[in-house]
Amino acid sequence: MSSAEVRTPTAGTAPHLPAVLLFDVYETLVDLSSLGTRFTEVGAVAQQARTWLTHLLLDGMALTAARAQAHFGQLAEATLRSHLEAGQNLSCTLDEAVTHIMGAFEELDLHADVTSGLPALAALGPRLVTLGNADAAVSERLFARAGLAELFEQHLSTDDAGMWKPSPAAYAYAAGRCRSRPAAMMLVAVHPWDINGAHLAGFRTAWINRAGATYPGYFHPPTVEARSLNDLAELLQS
Repeated sequence: MSSAEVRTPTAGTAPHLPAVLLFDVYETLVDLSSLGTRFTEVGAVAQQARTWLTHLLLDGMALTAARAQAHFGQLAEATLRSHLEAGQNLSCTLDEAVTHIMGAFEELDLHADVTSGLPALAALGPRLVTLGNADAAVSERLFARAGLAELFEQHLSTDDAGMWKPSPAAYAYAAGRCRSRPAAMMLVAVHPWDINGAHLAGFRTAWINRAGATYPGYFHPPTVEARSLNDLAELLQS
């Protein structure tokens, strides 16, 4: 499918409803923007949150490319410690700073469209499952705190798959846990690299493009493109 054929909420066509909607967690459902505040609270720079997350993702993917397992919590703490050690005038000890910032993952908010968009998608009938590179228990607690826990059938982590996304093993693990064919599943994500990986693993895909960005031409395009989860629910309605 070429980029010109990517279906959007205004295209007037609706793809066949998948049996399972498989959601990426961080940035797709969970808003990471408040992490910058945690950095400033320990005397670091807010922008460093984005630099750290990029470093974390790159190192995790490098380990995955080398077919070595990357544990999110361990890697996140190690890369964070490395960032905070480099030329920072922290207002607390390094250990305290790391603990304070890592604690943010238990208190993050959902994107504004998630609270209404997830119930709208669940009402269409597909099973809702998450697949993140981080601890599934943290995802469970975040959605329980938001009052949305009952919408999900299960929360999955690539820690248990042995490989991070976008390794084919991660998506195969999710399909196995859901007892579903990949073709009957749709990955919902904001990351084009995740969309591309799921496509190569045989999944249909939905790119949530809240920022109105241009999809990179070097990745396989999504099956559908939506501005929000609510737009995606509209698209998937029969």
